[in-house]
Amino acid sequence: MTRQIDTHRDHILLTGLPDVVFDGWAVSTFETALKNAGEDPALVRAVFPGGVADIVAHFSDWADVSMIDALADITPEELRVRDRIRAALLARFNGLAPWKEQVRMASTWWAVPGRQTMAAKCVWRTADCIWDWAGDIATDYNRYTKRALLCGVLTSSTVAWLNHSGDDDAALEEFIDRRIDRIMTLGKMMGRIMPGKKDNNKRSGKGHSA
Repeated sequence: MTRQIDTHRDHILLTGLPDVVFDGWAVSTFETALKNAGEDPALVRAVFPGGVADIVAHFSDWADVSMIDALADITPEELRVRDRIRAALLARFNGLAPWKEQVRMASTWWAVPGRQTMAAKCVWRTADCIWDWAGDIATDYNRYTKRALLCGVLTSSTVAWLNHSGDDDAALEEFIDRRIDRIMTLGKMMGRIMPGKKDNNKRSGKGHSA
């Protein structure tokens, strides 16, 4: 049932996403988009009972799924930890490139007082998604520390990406690299990065340093 609901949510999101630039993040934007497509606009509120907050949150979750799909041909174990994080961030931004203005408007929508908690949960889910793909197996405080640090990288990198003109991809990538270097350094200060993963790789002779 959950998968079926997500399929409906994805369809509604992608149907109305082009109109967000003109009509904003609003339930009515997606209802009108469905109506114009010859579909029942009541479906919007049926699968997004929380209204526009649910829709904007699903936009982030949809981007997470798209990011992981884009990483399907990459074997994370063959990369250093920092390169896994880098690859995931770039995959996310590349996937969102056609919807850059919608991301900007979503960021503005989340900035309204009272919405920050839900926004933080979205960022956390993305960080969790990236670390899971990267092979993190920590279950102690280190798990939460790494995700909290990555949330900061996600936020700052998203701002940099939104302000990036697209003429110099190297500048954006260098910005991301600097932010990743910072959390890797902090992570090592607070505890070894991915302790179980690295120990297992060392025994098998397949380990990659951070």
